Amino acid sequence: MNPSLNRRTFLKTTAAGAAGAMMPAPFSIGQPGPSANSKLNIAMIGAGNIAAMAYGPCSSENIVALADVDEGMFLQHAEKYPQLHDAKKYTDFRVMLDEMDGEIDAVCINTPDHTHFVATIAAMERGMHVITQKPLTYNIWEAQTLQKAKQKYGVVTNMAAQGHTFDGIRQMREWYEADVFGQITEVHSWRGGPQWKEDDGSANGYWMKPSTFPPSAETVPEGFDWDLWKGPVVTDLPYSRFYHPKGWRGHFAFANGLVGDWLVHVADAPIWILDLFDPVAVELEDVEGGNEWIVPDGNRVRWDFERRGDKKPCTFYWHNGNSKRFRPEKPEAWTWDEETPWHGTFYYGEKQLGYTDHRSNKPRLASLEASRAFKEAGYPEEVYPRVKGGPFNEWIRAIKGEGPEPGANFEYAAPFTVTALLGALAMRFGGRIEWDAKEGRITNRPELNAYVKPEVRSGWEYGQDLW
Repeated sequence: MNPSLNRRTFLKTTAAGAAGAMMPAPFSIGQPGPSANSKLNIAMIGAGNIAAMAYGPCSSENIVALADVDEGMFLQHAEKYPQLHDAKKYTDFRVMLDEMDGEIDAVCINTPDHTHFVATIAAMERGMHVITQKPLTYNIWEAQTLQKAKQKYGVVTNMAAQGHTFDGIRQMREWYEADVFGQITEVHSWRGGPQWKEDDGSANGYWMKPSTFPPSAETVPEGFDWDLWKGPVVTDLPYSRFYHPKGWRGHFAFANGLVGDWLVHVADAPIWILDLFDPVAVELEDVEGGNEWIVPDGNRVRWDFERRGDKKPCTFYWHNGNSKRFRPEKPEAWTWDEETPWHGTFYYGEKQLGYTDHRSNKPRLASLEASRAFKEAGYPEEVYPRVKGGPFNEWIRAIKGEGPEPGANFEYAAPFTVTALLGALAMRFGGRIEWDAKEGRITNRPELNAYVKPEVRSGWEYGQDLW
């Protein structure tokens, strides 16, 4: 029997048990010594920048391979994590997955948003466990397809949203379920930004706005494969430092602005606690700046949700921008500050107004006095187990059978992403969007369905067999 298949089968069986219960189980892959038997073989797709978030928790395992379209990223973090020197290195992650199939147990996807899906599903198809940076995908169809892929391939999945592992999001849900707030029918989540960086000729900013649209063509840096970087995106855009290595977040061709960046953190708590999935409509209510190429300087988007089980209809708002125009008004009950905080979520309940911060953490009641009295009376009993060490450690424990399935697994992360990306479409195209969740399509503006499931370049077709 092939030893690598033995290992893969064991890991999947162990992880499947962990999804239902705590199931400590050391590895047994036919090699002597506890070290060889207890470590995962992990690959990184995307080796620089945000990959630093993965290297720390994964450095106790075997990091066996790195894939990145920019050779300059391979050793960006090697001074802190010397084992990266010994990892096999590839420009094309597809070649890595083919050549090392059977040697890789799990994969961390640390790429720009537009290549999250293809990298993630390519690993899942090979039976590899996956953790993907947020937002889970660039478009709605990709998110829906990853949910189907999780159901088919049975691997351990997670979206790397730190706040979903924090104590505060669990505590806020416990308060809600203990009826501290009553029914919550209106929610406002917000964050300042984008914080555009003045163009100084460098390529180091996450938020850089060019003076012309689209940005002018520039010379492709040595050791960087622009064609591979574009991945599945159908575009004739030339290379620009405004896209790589960091600036892609603000450009519609490859990402979705603050909705794809910070909404996933700030609104994690209300979406999880209140089941804010499958809105019937989403509408852009206010906007400043932006054009067909670049995301707005500020915007306010509204989602309308019908009754979800015993939860009353709810209206959810996302605000971002750098002026008070794009922050919700300070509620009368808010006594913590004179102004609305720079970021967070307000929960308008029938009994109380609640608040969580920009990481869906540190819950409080809106009134300082009410918060003190609530604490003195004793918080509701803990119901949801606390997670230690963040999303990567949570994921590793689940793979090893030492902990339950991650909370932001794709059964949650995928519909969460659909909710967020419907807002991104409203931000991008304006007006009102009416959504048929059952059919997975926009009904009042059918031309926008081309952005629900965009065309992809030849050679990048994944997941079609799941539909």
